[in-house]
Amino acid sequence: MKKQRICIVGDGLSGLVAALALNKLEGLEVHLIFRKNKLSKDKRMTAISASNYEYLNVLVDKLDKILFWPSKNIDLFYETKEQSMNFLNFNEESKNLMYVFENEKIKEILIKEIKKKKIKTLQKNINELKDLDGYDMKILCLGKSSKIYQSIVDKRSLNKDYKEIAFTGRVRHSLKNLNTAQYFLKEGPLAILPFSKNNFSFVWSVDKEFPKKDFNLVLKSIICKVLKTKKIKISNQQSYPLTLNLKRTYYKNDTLILGDGLHTVHPVAGQGFNLVLRDINKLQELLKYYTGLGMSLQSTPVLEDFTNNRKSKNIITGIGIDITHNFFKKNKLLDPFKVTILKNISKNNTLKEISKFISNQGLSI
Repeated sequence: MKKQRICIVGDGLSGLVAALALNKLEGLEVHLIFRKNKLSKDKRMTAISASNYEYLNVLVDKLDKILFWPSKNIDLFYETKEQSMNFLNFNEESKNLMYVFENEKIKEILIKEIKKKKIKTLQKNINELKDLDGYDMKILCLGKSSKIYQSIVDKRSLNKDYKEIAFTGRVRHSLKNLNTAQYFLKEGPLAILPFSKNNFSFVWSVDKEFPKKDFNLVLKSIICKVLKTKKIKISNQQSYPLTLNLKRTYYKNDTLILGDGLHTVHPVAGQGFNLVLRDINKLQELLKYYTGLGMSLQSTPVLEDFTNNRKSKNIITGIGIDITHNFFKKNKLLDPFKVTILKNISKNNTLKEISKFISNQGLSI
């Protein structure tokens, strides 16, 4: 029987993982299409849950564990006038809660795996959907703002400009036993993501109007204050504007949007790429089911089923992250009650276990 052809457009993390996932299915021929011009290196770090790490481990033969820095402890702090309050901490003795990796290194591993699996790759600039004629299914992993999406989605997407900028970078330090942590500071949330013994990545979100004068000195001062140290070295700084975008339309005919094009969320909860991996996992599962029945892709409701399964979960997660972010922002009416609320949260073990489960598995049960 002639294999059905699927093209995946985009060679970012989403496209590379999707190509490997769908290539595992019998009866499908996967093509990976990417732009001819070479993009700049991705210096960012990414955090994924333990369940998503296990999923990657299934997709990639002999995944190099050295490239993934595990965390058994995650601390959440809220800055009061007097001190930083550790209102929630997740910890495990025998298993890891999450993993942090360097994007560029993992992309190199995924590309090697794609070559090893002999997945066909094509260098081609895609300007409109008709450039992809001839495929039974098209999957677009083109980031969050591709103009091609305009021919697929309607105008009912949930959009919000946070009017904030996220600053990221790497920090070298000499601290011992540094845990993964999220600090809710008066200037904005600061995430600390260790990725080796003496290095961590940070994501600091601040208002667009935050003073730019002497910013590097302010940044260093903030990090030194929360970690109670004076010896750090910051490098590889980058910044990007923060928005919320949750698509209501996921597909049209035989074309699906995947990755950041479906959902862009605030980094405060570290769920961005986790949502993408859960999407890819579900798509792989549905395609396996329908192709296993011997059905042609164009005659199956696979994209409708995918949308029905994932859209509500992604929207609820995105809105939940937005509510969390709003809660910790400065608010004259709410601020006097936050400490009391957070103290009650810290005492509630059931809520803690539910939060841990959702962080790991998402809303899937």
